[in-house]
Amino acid sequence: MKFVSVRELRNRPGKLWKALEADDYVLTNNGRPVGLLIAVPEDDIESSMLALRRARATLAVSRMRATARGRGTNRLTMKEIEAITARTRRRRQAR
Repeated sequence: MKFVSVRELRNRPGKLWKALEADDYVLTNNGRPVGLLIAVPEDDIESSMLALRRARATLAVSRMRATARGRGTNRLTMKEIEAITARTRRRRQAR
């Protein structure tokens, strides 16, 4: 994995576009990752975006499951979940 700063992208975009044909890059701002730069075939943009969105969704579900395991909420029964939901709804209606 290679890194490129926002400043380098702004100052030398042509060099990066050529390098992008061979590698993917992590875009950084002040040393922190802010985005990904990946080559996408001109005729396959929609499929690439769909694959990226699916990967993001899968990652989000994995993180939610890990959080649930860490909190122990992955062992709640459906009855317990319904009770929590009902309690939360009552509190929101009381506001």
